[in-house]
Amino acid sequence: MKKLAASAWATLAFALLACAIYYVHVRFFKVDVVLYSAALDAALAAAAMTLLLYLRREFRIFTVYEKGQLGVIWLLAGLLAALAVPTIIDRSLSFYILEKLQQRGGAIAQARFAEVFTKEYMKEHHLVDVRLTEQQVSGTIVIENGCVKLTDRGRRLAAFSRFFRTHLLPKHRLLAGTYTDDLTDPFRHSEVDVDYRCK
Repeated sequence: MKKLAASAWATLAFALLACAIYYVHVRFFKVDVVLYSAALDAALAAAAMTLLLYLRREFRIFTVYEKGQLGVIWLLAGLLAALAVPTIIDRSLSFYILEKLQQRGGAIAQARFAEVFTKEYMKEHHLVDVRLTEQQVSGTIVIENGCVKLTDRGRRLAAFSRFFRTHLLPKHRLLAGTYTDDLTDPFRHSEVDVDYRCK
């Protein structure tokens, strides 16, 4: 029972520390990519708390293995939280829809949503700049003389993504009241002749 109580208190301390580190990081330091920043904050908090487990007398009730387990659990929980909260809110079109509905008084005509996305979402969220920055930092693209190019890593990830989308996403997905496989191959509706390729 003592171990359970001590691990609960230590886990609460980890959660508070992780939140504090995250807050200080986003308020006072530069951030390149939200996911990477939040993941780093979680890792720092997990490392600090794990170190504390080994240094503080009150945690001597745990074996070395149990201390290591707690550290791994905190790290995984922190990474999950980094992905599930700031990253989702930063990237989610679903949250944007809810926030935009709230901004516009709670209701928007369904037929105007394409206009909302093209005229407001792209501009308000700096969508192109954010995504290109993320991909540059991730090493999947380079930008040379105004031309965005895939790196070898980018090609591998694109191939994996395309394979997964084609073969492992739902074939009968509900979209606007109809079950369809459109999103397993969205390029089937792409424009054939485009003029934006790099020369």
